[in-house]
Amino acid sequence: MIAEAGLAALWLAAAMALLQLVGGLTLLRGGAGQLVPLIKPAAYVQGALCTLAFFALMWLFYVTDLSVLLVASNSHIDKPIIFKLAGTWGNHEGSMLLWVAVLSVSGAAIAFFENRVDPKTLSATLAVQAFIALGFFAFLLFASNPFERLVPAPLEGAGLNPLLQDVGLAFHPPTLYMGYVGLSIAFSFAVGAMLTNQVGPAFARAMRPWVLGAWIFLTIGIAAGSYWAYYELGWGGWWFWDPVENASLMPWLAATALLHSVSVLATRNALRAWTIMLALVAFAMSMAGTFLVRSGILTSVHAFAVDPERGAFILALMLMYTSIAFVIFALRIGTVKQGEPFQLVSREGGIVANNIFLSVILAVVLIGTLYPLAAEAMGDKISVGPPYFNKATVPVMLLLMLALLIGPMLRWRRDALMRMKYWLIGAAVILVSGGLAAWILAPEVGLYPLLGIALSLALAVAAWMPLRGRKLLRTPLPTFGMVIAHFGIAVSVFGMAAESGFSKETLTALAPGESAEVAGWKVQLEDVKPVVGDNWVAVEGQMVASKNGDMFELGPQSRQFFKPEMQTSEAALLTRWNGQLYAVIAQPDQEGDGRWQVRLWWKPFVTFIWYGGILIALGGAISLLGRMFRRAKKPAINKWERA
Repeated sequence: MIAEAGLAALWLAAAMALLQLVGGLTLLRGGAGQLVPLIKPAAYVQGALCTLAFFALMWLFYVTDLSVLLVASNSHIDKPIIFKLAGTWGNHEGSMLLWVAVLSVSGAAIAFFENRVDPKTLSATLAVQAFIALGFFAFLLFASNPFERLVPAPLEGAGLNPLLQDVGLAFHPPTLYMGYVGLSIAFSFAVGAMLTNQVGPAFARAMRPWVLGAWIFLTIGIAAGSYWAYYELGWGGWWFWDPVENASLMPWLAATALLHSVSVLATRNALRAWTIMLALVAFAMSMAGTFLVRSGILTSVHAFAVDPERGAFILALMLMYTSIAFVIFALRIGTVKQGEPFQLVSREGGIVANNIFLSVILAVVLIGTLYPLAAEAMGDKISVGPPYFNKATVPVMLLLMLALLIGPMLRWRRDALMRMKYWLIGAAVILVSGGLAAWILAPEVGLYPLLGIALSLALAVAAWMPLRGRKLLRTPLPTFGMVIAHFGIAVSVFGMAAESGFSKETLTALAPGESAEVAGWKVQLEDVKPVVGDNWVAVEGQMVASKNGDMFELGPQSRQFFKPEMQTSEAALLTRWNGQLYAVIAQPDQEGDGRWQVRLWWKPFVTFIWYGGILIALGGAISLLGRMFRRAKKPAINKWERA
């Protein structure tokens, strides 16, 4: 009965979305019928019903109800409980149900909390949210029913992809989906504001917390996914420019530009057209990411749940939503006022430069991701890999960092670079000194890692400059958030540059008692022993790593899973303050002499990549909390309701 109750909740939620949409359309057409007062209650009920449906599916996975097709196809009676629960969204149907549940709950939250925009604009926003939700309800109810029964029920279940049987599954997809859905809210606000001709600071202030929240979750999701792939796939890398990795990066790039633009519109009444355009593009990129992950149209080590037919359904939704939105944009953009003017050398000008650089990177990544698809449709089989992305994006990223050294110190409206001459001289000294120091320590380092290290050191100092001369106890929390986020970017870029420029690798075959060296580390294979897990068996290499008299134990594994059958590598990581020792053991050497294939890496400062990601998300969270506290202390007077 749980499955049937969950399916019934989905149908009722879809009916509430339809009611919400019709009520909003009635209001937009100038009507004031009986459906209009039901818009907000419909949003509340829709959110509650979707939450009920999602928790019903989680319960089915928790009890391993193999009479449900989705559970039988993606779970197993012997699987650890955390992977049973996380398996709820490790598939087509469950992940889309999570998408709709977060979308519906967010719509309910907008209806409940938002009172700072024109009620007509709010109703239009909720109508757009309902329109988006209806497409995904149709997808779930007609193409991807998560509650479909299986008769007869199997005895064990097919199991979950072993690469997904990791704690990363519990955090990575949900955070990404929250980010994607947050961008759908920005999209709804933008379309609603265009429909009601209310594109201005009030609309931007209402949208900004949702954009910031989406950006925080996307940052956490990308960082978590990068680290998950780094230690789980056993190849020693943290970013492969894989199509599915790009699918999460593209919305983040658009959301970063949108976050800066909406802040300018909210506080300075400028960049109106930029803000609307970026809101539409950000949501289009989130939909494109969903399509790439779920369609199977591009080959990826991350594309675990693929289905071309259902991918076509998602593609149709994406084209419908974005086409309608851009048609509205084309028809309404002429009615959007220009906003307050500003000079090229100003904080607004710096943010425009920031948006341009981010948009160029987004375009490069989008072309590189989709070009193989277009070429294959024309009969050519090509692949676009890291060489293209690195050569095309890294120079623009370096220019973006250079802009970050100056932009936050500029004044609003107008400024002069001569006012900042001492800082510009100081930044140049830091750049040259950092670059020379890196080159002296490692003359063989490449140009891009060298520039990355120099710029990251300068940015690490520049990030704190906005606090200069301020009374820290009176400094707004959003300013602290900006400072910490920019410092996090410097930390991440330093880690990226150091890892790509100074990594060392050793590939060898060792018998017990033999050793190998990498970057001054001596790693000895002591023994190889069998290990048994809940639903796998493995051979574990018992190793001892030593350097400067310090000794550490490592235990990389080569695992064999049964349900489904797959072999995986479980890397062993030894983290020190200045980097990580990364060890992987594979199959016995083919010569049959008792040796095992062993791969070792020394990755200087690689952990700074994820430390920086944490700081970036922390900065966003501090900024969001600051704005929430400010709103709680100074609640806005809702002139619309008073009138």
